[in-house]
Amino acid sequence: MKKGLFIGLSILLVNIAYSQKEVKINSTAKGEKIEHLWSKCVGAGRANEGLRAGWLEQLEKVQENCGFEYVRFHGIFHDDMFPILKVKGKTVYNWQYIDDLFDRMLDLKVKPFVELAYFPTLLAAENSKTQFWWKANITPDDSKFGEWHDLVKAFTQHCVDRYGIDEVLTWYFEVWNEPNLTRGFWDGTKSQYFELYKQSVIAVRSVDNRLKVGGPSTSNFVADDRYEGERENTGGFNVTFTADNINDLEWRGVWIEDFLEYCEKEKLPVDFISTHPYPTDFPLDPRTGKGKDFSRNVQSTVEDIKWLNKVIAKSAFPNAEIHLTEWNTSPNSRDAMHDFLPPAAYIVRTNLESIGLTNSLAFWTFTDIFEEKGGAASIFHGGFGMINFQGLVKPSYHAYRMLHQLGDEKLYKDDYLFVSRKSGNGKIIALAYNYPEEYYNAVPKSIKKIDKFYKASSKKLNFELTDLKPGTQFKIEVLDKDHGNIYDYWEKMGKPEPPTREQIKVMKQVAENLKTSIAIVAKDGILHIDQELTPWSVVLIEQIN
Repeated sequence: MKKGLFIGLSILLVNIAYSQKEVKINSTAKGEKIEHLWSKCVGAGRANEGLRAGWLEQLEKVQENCGFEYVRFHGIFHDDMFPILKVKGKTVYNWQYIDDLFDRMLDLKVKPFVELAYFPTLLAAENSKTQFWWKANITPDDSKFGEWHDLVKAFTQHCVDRYGIDEVLTWYFEVWNEPNLTRGFWDGTKSQYFELYKQSVIAVRSVDNRLKVGGPSTSNFVADDRYEGERENTGGFNVTFTADNINDLEWRGVWIEDFLEYCEKEKLPVDFISTHPYPTDFPLDPRTGKGKDFSRNVQSTVEDIKWLNKVIAKSAFPNAEIHLTEWNTSPNSRDAMHDFLPPAAYIVRTNLESIGLTNSLAFWTFTDIFEEKGGAASIFHGGFGMINFQGLVKPSYHAYRMLHQLGDEKLYKDDYLFVSRKSGNGKIIALAYNYPEEYYNAVPKSIKKIDKFYKASSKKLNFELTDLKPGTQFKIEVLDKDHGNIYDYWEKMGKPEPPTREQIKVMKQVAENLKTSIAIVAKDGILHIDQELTPWSVVLIEQIN
């Protein structure tokens, strides 16, 4: 038996292959090209939050370490960005705030995935309903759709004038956010949204016919007909409440087919389809008038994307890109699970399973500098972000950082191991994870106590990489309950609220530091990895020379 070395805090001996193993991967085998869908786009709260130093610092961090190319957020036309003003009775466009945000983003090598929303007060209906703590106007006024068209056109022209057509041709223009949710983000009808889409894309394309437009940016998939009409039907009894197993139901996208048919009929462009395949549902129970959270199985997002591919392929727009512009374990910005370890394994699993099915799967969000419900009382409050308000990275951040390290050629994939190679330098990078089978039926969410999740089953990671150069070094990073899991460390500290400046410095180091070791390939050129994958852990195995 030949030996190799693990070098960490101490030097450990490990076996580097001779005996026959169940999984062997030839490091020189022909690979399959893959796109990093996980690095394409990430979400944030609203445009005005992007003017803050902390937000920009965190964006710079996730761009550098997670590779995000685009960021999408609400509120580009909200009143706090002052896009349209009345000056001496005349309408005046004002792009200073948007310019400042876009300039800084582009300097950080991040492009805007433009969400055209919400209404500035001057273009909203009188006494418009509002959403969020920051009061986004969501009630349309049909008589002002012409003014909306003019605003969008002037905005698009300004972007082209400022940044150049070659740059703006790489952007995406998405119309609105989750307009099917009349309880949430669109106090209007389906037909009114379709008209808004029409006016918006005509405006964008009037500047340059090559600019990319799309929608309908609808919410999670459903298993009933509550969105079949002009408005959400909240009175009918939902099948989700009566099903023995919600995973046996037939889930489908909201408004997607109607939207595609409308655009075909009106001869409108659709360069991409967007929707938000959260693995959850939140229907109203007509008996109580209250909503209830349902969590679907671990494969639900992937199945939703497959459904979307089939529908688009049969439509008049078979070449439309797919951009899933919001996604997380749940759409609740106070879901404690967002701060814990389990989402990391879910993120890795779902992204790897989605390769080749979508152009992007945008995590919502990169930061807890996020104020839909106003400021949070705790530094860990279940916020969407992969980084908290104080700049402490969560396990979800490490999941995306590790995904970003993967190469652009797939060599091997199974239920918990993905092996890749970088075509540029031939280096091998593998990513393993343990999403326990006990939680296949429901994605973890909405829980205050995490202990039971750590009692789930472990997996055995046992594989060989062959045809490596002797002496090649691999860095092995482990994200688990005790490493990179900042919430647990904060809990052991006694949950200081807020931590002192010195405590935050220490916490930042702890949050960043994973269990790390080095493996060196011996003379036979075979690397043998044999270790336990504890529940919810993620392991990156990266060639470094």
